[in-house]
Amino acid sequence: MSDRATLFYAAAEKNAFDPELRKKLQFNIGQYDKKVAQGKLQYSNLELARTRAAALRNKVIENLDKYLIEFEANFIKRGGKIIWAQDGDEAANEVVAALKKINATAVVKSKSMVTEEIHLNQRLAKENIESLETDLGEYIQQLDEEPPFHIVTPAMHKSKEDVAKLFHEKKGTPEDFSPAQVMAWVREHTREKYLKAEAGITGANFLIAETGGVAVSENEGNALMSMAFPKLHIVVAGIEKIIPSLSDLDLFWPLLATHGTGQQLTVYNTVLNGPRQAGETDGPEEMILILLDNGRSNLLAQTEQRRALGCIRCGACLNACPVYTTVGGHAYNTTYSGPIGAVITPHQSGMNEWKHLSHASSLCGKCTEVCPVKIDVHKLLLYNRRDAISEGLVTKTENVMWFFWKGAMLKRSKMDKGGAKLKNFMLRQFFRKSWGDRREMPVVAQKSFNQIWRERKGIR
Repeated sequence: MSDRATLFYAAAEKNAFDPELRKKLQFNIGQYDKKVAQGKLQYSNLELARTRAAALRNKVIENLDKYLIEFEANFIKRGGKIIWAQDGDEAANEVVAALKKINATAVVKSKSMVTEEIHLNQRLAKENIESLETDLGEYIQQLDEEPPFHIVTPAMHKSKEDVAKLFHEKKGTPEDFSPAQVMAWVREHTREKYLKAEAGITGANFLIAETGGVAVSENEGNALMSMAFPKLHIVVAGIEKIIPSLSDLDLFWPLLATHGTGQQLTVYNTVLNGPRQAGETDGPEEMILILLDNGRSNLLAQTEQRRALGCIRCGACLNACPVYTTVGGHAYNTTYSGPIGAVITPHQSGMNEWKHLSHASSLCGKCTEVCPVKIDVHKLLLYNRRDAISEGLVTKTENVMWFFWKGAMLKRSKMDKGGAKLKNFMLRQFFRKSWGDRREMPVVAQKSFNQIWRERKGIR
């Protein structure tokens, strides 16, 4: 078992038996479920919208090189600069180089999972560059020195009392601060940061090939201010974020909002087309977009699993997953948790270290059921398990064990040999550890159904 797997199982064990965490998750996800049910009412035919979105995302992934070249050409036409980064270190280096070029000492960041993926805040801290998360959930997590718990709701595991206590301990605010008072305090104390920051850093929800536009969705206006006030705007986005045309946002924006937060549409939806143009009064003087691979090409090379690149990061599969809602996001110890994270992480970060995530699933199919772009998430987890075996990333004992199991299952004469006593011994000897100490081992009956049937029918 890898060190990553050991950490996951230890954290999962701890969190599954934490009643406070379970209570908070059940409440917050329960509220999410209510909102999503209401949000879906805007559709007269949700299934058709999902089918069209799935077809578009599949089309893009199958022709990703073409759309990336088209996007790059159109983005550059508007005065933007494109940087291609092979991995997280290269992307972080490019961000630091751009900031040092303008002698930046402070930046404001809007919510971006891809910057979490490349550990950008930690890198900027080493360079003595102050980086402030401006999204309220991300700011709470930054204040608590924790990574995001969820890809859409970073502080999902915290109650309003937890947040009030955190601000009291870290910022000296009253212990009984209400959510509205916390928001007002954050708004007041971050506003000056926007004015003083030399650069703003955001992610991108979609990259529009047709126009070279960067589409950003948010609910607080913090991304808009991160782009508008500083002289330099840096976007860090994965290469899979492409959609073909501007008109496609009519389909994807409502789907993302409905499945992400239960809204009909996210409050602020912005399309950026390069830096400030002649005659414009708002916007950055310079705009740099870093297109990040970081293992995405490895996933693209997988015939079946490449479909996961179509994910629009709504977080619906996390909220539906019985494993995620039991063990929580931090147990995964990776940027992208839940079912979709379990699919993509082994290909982006290494199958040997992360293959255990593909087993963190009941395979109930709920993740596939709720996906707005119809990714067969639970099937992709099975493909990952297959690949781990074909790559020889399982123990010899496991290989031998399943070799004999398969032989017995494929031939009745072998299956009937040995009797119940021997079979129960073999189960206890070879399967107890993998079965887990939280479940009782199955017990083989003294007589099989086949034997009972033959006796009743008088068949020898």
